[in-house]
Amino acid sequence: MKTPPNILWIYIEDQNAWNNAYGDNTVNTPTIKQFAENGVRFNNTIQPGPVCSATRSALITGQYQTTLGLHQHRSNRSRYNGIFLPEGYKTVPELFVEVGYQTFNIGKDDYNFKYDRSKLYNAQQGIKGWQGAYDGEKFDWAKTLKDKPFFGQIQLKGGKHKVTKEAIDRINPDNMTVPPYYPDAPEHRKEWAKHYATQEQSDKELADILAQLDENGLLENTAVFWFSDHGMILLRHKQDLYEGGVKVPFIVNWPAGNHLLRKKGKVRDDLISGLDIPATSLSLAGIPIPAHFDGRNIFADDFNGREYVISAKDRMDFSFDRSRAVRTEQYRYIRNFHPEIPRNQPQYRDSKAFSLELVRLFKQGKLSPVQARYFNATKPVEELYDIQKDPHQINNLATNSDFNSELLRHRKLLQDWIVTTDDKGAYPESETAIKETLDLWGKSCVSQQCIEYRKNHQDTLQLPGEQVYQPLQWPEYLPRPEHPDLTKIEKLYRKSFQ
Repeated sequence: MKTPPNILWIYIEDQNAWNNAYGDNTVNTPTIKQFAENGVRFNNTIQPGPVCSATRSALITGQYQTTLGLHQHRSNRSRYNGIFLPEGYKTVPELFVEVGYQTFNIGKDDYNFKYDRSKLYNAQQGIKGWQGAYDGEKFDWAKTLKDKPFFGQIQLKGGKHKVTKEAIDRINPDNMTVPPYYPDAPEHRKEWAKHYATQEQSDKELADILAQLDENGLLENTAVFWFSDHGMILLRHKQDLYEGGVKVPFIVNWPAGNHLLRKKGKVRDDLISGLDIPATSLSLAGIPIPAHFDGRNIFADDFNGREYVISAKDRMDFSFDRSRAVRTEQYRYIRNFHPEIPRNQPQYRDSKAFSLELVRLFKQGKLSPVQARYFNATKPVEELYDIQKDPHQINNLATNSDFNSELLRHRKLLQDWIVTTDDKGAYPESETAIKETLDLWGKSCVSQQCIEYRKNHQDTLQLPGEQVYQPLQWPEYLPRPEHPDLTKIEKLYRKSFQ
């Protein structure tokens, strides 16, 4: 009987494709380069969301986060507010468990639904929530599972790595060339250099993981999926729907099967959705892709790329908003459903040095018109960019009559998708969801939803939500797990962010 392949996701946080494999030689990332040269590199992979919990919720369930109601960032974590997946719904790791695989996840889950972690990850307990990333010490996964087929996830800090001043200085921020939508200013160049430094750390971590696979005789029969959840921390990348926010590096390398994976080439430019990652993972393991999954097997004979990929932006922490993007081969279309909400509404990066620098330069009148758009009082209802001619997405073609046919085409693609997938972003958040946001973020939330909640609930505003609302009743098909981490993570949220 043929041994089924191990499937390993190396899941990187907040990182764009600034490495040698993608032709960027600013810093040395030899492991990533060799990894890509021996495997398959994808140049056009678009994630379903520009923020971690939305993307991770989508990939682990196999469906768009907006279909299942998992689209609001860092939601459904409290005792009194939450979403349960439908009865009988199997997440990706549960589908692997069902056919005899061992499963684990080193690092954060960050899923916007209620679940029993022991049913998802049967080889390792871990902590439910968004804690930490890969350290390679708490669970000796390769040694423990070397005689058992496994589906594993290893989370790398990527763009969130702490970087020393020496590392940044070595790369030299003065040599950085930032895109024209950023000011050519010290803090932005420094953040650019820092992101390159994190690439070096990701390279070393990949080398360490591959070495563990090799030392335990697992390298040959392990299909490794190496990808990022979304783009880097700067404004207009993370938490936004431009290329820098949702276009990610993605490489697959399976030594025993690379000859099969490379039938369509070792470098592929076809349009890929992040949702194709879980679908392809199942297929390589010989597990049927559930009919309700939104992904496809990218190595199937009949797969020749997608006509379009959708990405969705909704509430980001305490900033309420809703936008959708359609990426086709040549164009990126963005529909802003709340043009009255400015881009520069309060958000978690406001205290970062690059944000403070941007505000200061704006007040001093030192930003170019393109850079100053971030501070406009409104957003355009529609945006359309020619990715090939305008890779920085600066020239909005939505009001250019020469591109009316493309505008209409992309508008219809989005409208049909919203209806077909039942995009839950069209529905307002519940009262308990808004209270959960306030419990987590407190005074930071100045969105209209939080203002209205404070106005209507002055008598209970100071009480935590679990003293105001009844606790959620876990359904019979998914009894509430008896695990202290549930309480631990709720307390950690409140302590960390209030």
